[in-house]
Parts: sequence; C-alpha cells; structure tokens
Amino acid sequence: MAATRTRGSSFSRNVSTVTSQNSGLKHGPNGTTFLSSGIPDLDKILGGGYTLGSLVMIMEDAEAPHHMLLLRNFMSQGLIHKHPLLYASASRDPKGFLGTLPAPASAKEDKTRDLTNEKDLRIAWQYKKYFDPQLNISSNNGAQQDYCNDLDLRKPLDRHFYSGMNVGCVSIQDSPDLASLQDQCAKFLSQFSRNEANISSAGRIAIQSFCSPQCKFANMEWHMLSFIRSLKAMARSSNAVVLVSFPPSLLSPSCSKRLQHMADTLLSVRAIPDEDKEMAKLLTGYQDMVGLLNVHKVARLNTQVPVILETTTFSIKLHKRRYLVLECLNQAPVDGSSGSSYNTSGSCSGSTKAGSLDF
Repeated sequence: MAATRTRGSSFSRNVSTVTSQNSGLKHGPNGTTFLSSGIPDLDKILGGGYTLGSLVMIMEDAEAPHHMLLLRNFMSQGLIHKHPLLYASASRDPKGFLGTLPAPASAKEDKTRDLTNEKDLRIAWQYKKYFDPQLNISSNNGAQQDYCNDLDLRKPLDRHFYSGMNVGCVSIQDSPDLASLQDQCAKFLSQFSRNEANISSAGRIAIQSFCSPQCKFANMEWHMLSFIRSLKAMARSSNAVVLVSFPPSLLSPSCSKRLQHMADTLLSVRAIPDEDKEMAKLLTGYQDMVGLLNVHKVARLNTQVPVILETTTFSIKLHKRRYLVLECLNQAPVDGSSGSSYNTSGSCSGSTKAGSLDF
C-alpha cells in the first residue's frame, strides 16, 4: 500500500501517512514511528516512546538494579503486542529472566491516574500534538489493545506470551568475543528491514548488563565500542528498537563517554539512600521514592531540531506497590505553615520580601 504524502510549501512540515499492520506502534513527527517503553509516564516524557530504528542505552547504578525495571517493562510490553524479542544477558540461563516479566493489569485492577500527576509531567513542546494518552490500537483480530499497558510488577506474565518461536535468549557469559552476538543480532534485525510504505512487523532487542565482569570480553573496550557502533547502524536500517544497559562504573571514562555519545536515547537510573535526611528535607514524597531517572538524551531522527525537556530528572515510585510511576521532583516547603519553597522567593529581582513580583 502506497504512502500518502502531503506537502504544502518548503516551509511546511512534510506529513506522511504510513500504513501500519502491527499493534503497539504509533506515528510521530518527521516520519518517525514509536514503540512503547512499557511505562506510560516515560512514553509521555519522550514524546511518544522509543523511536523505531534507534539505540536506547541505560546507565546502570552499581548499588541497585533499578535498570531492570525499565528492561522488564520494555520486554513485557513487546511480548504483549506480539513483537519478536531477542534477549541477551551475562547469566547462564537467560530464559529464567522471562519468568520475572510483569503482566498487564486486569480491568478491575487498572489504576486511575491523578490529574495532578499528569500535569507535573513535562514533554518536549514539539511533540505534544502527536501524543494522545487515550490512544488505543486495534489488533489483527479487531480487539482493542492499549498502546502502553499498566504493568503489574507483582503479577508474572503468562508463559504463553514468551514460549513461542518469536522469543530468543542468548547467554554471553562464556563467549570469548562479541562476534556470535553480533551475528545473532544481524540475523534477528534482517527480519525487519525498513519499508517506508508498510510496517508489517517490529522487533525488540534487549541486552542486559553489557560489558559485565562475567563476560570474557569485559576488558576489550574497543571491541565493545565497535559492536555498539555496528549494532546502531543495523538498528537504523530496520524497524526495531535496541535497548542496552551497561554499568559505566566498570568502564574507563573515555569508553563510557563514547558509549553515551553513540546512544540515540540515553537514560540513567540511580538509587536513593534509605536514610538521607538532607534529601528528605528538600523533596516532597521522598519516603515513596525508590530511585531517580535522568533523561540525558532523546532520539531525534529525521530532523536537526534538538528535543528540549523542561526537566530531566524524575523520581521513580511504585503506585500501590505494583505500578511504575515517574514524577517530577518537587521541592519541599521550609515549614508546613508558610508553604514557601526552599531557597525560592516571589521576587524576580532576588528580593527576599514576599509579595507581588518585582520586575
């Protein structure tokens, strides 16, 4: 089916309508297509989700495995939409990790978001018109399916989602180099060659704890950089998203910087100390936080206009101890009676006197 293009003038946005036969996809600006991250709030922050054909990298925290929350939701959301998945990790039995993936919440357990929480989230202004939080996508059998499900972290995903032929698991623990993994990624991505007029299928690759000490190639930094560079090139020419998590603390500063530079979308997670009294005084809702998420870079394909976020640091919370929620950080007031924020005033000139704005 041919694509329909509408072009007004050299100064108008080039709009193309591409037919998609696969659920779990959403079209964005400049001819881009999004896959859901499996976290509704993260999709809003990124302007729709992970861009199809991009490389997403997550910097791990050495003190807590919070990156696995993002990894699990990404993999589980793809399996729900029947996206083929290739998962690689340094464990001896990577298939066992599939049993920890979260399941979608049932209709009775579906959580309702507070409007105040939605207002706190900020996304890039140029993507707001393309995001519809109520978007539903019809599956092949006509049933309505959410673009992004609310995934219950305490409810495991049913086995029939990952027991089929579309799921591959690879252990890289005993591999002397990355040649075997690169061949398997190339074979997997060859199924999703980019076709402008018709996106019949989309794939997902998830690589956990790349350059982990358990891998024999952990000290071959230039070899790892070459692999990521090749993987990014293969992803760019395919209808797939590649997500790689890595521990930057185990790499040299130069290698870590190069990996961060090659990422299209770069995220990092950080644990919060249990008893950080100074942090508790500064932030509201500190007792409900389990970690922090930083958005360092957002993919910008088919355009030279950078994505500008109003805030880049978000708190990670568990709603009802089941659902992953991202919220903007809010400063706590100095005391409960005044309501004035810490180190802020109502004067633009820096005056500490309360009252009307002084320009």
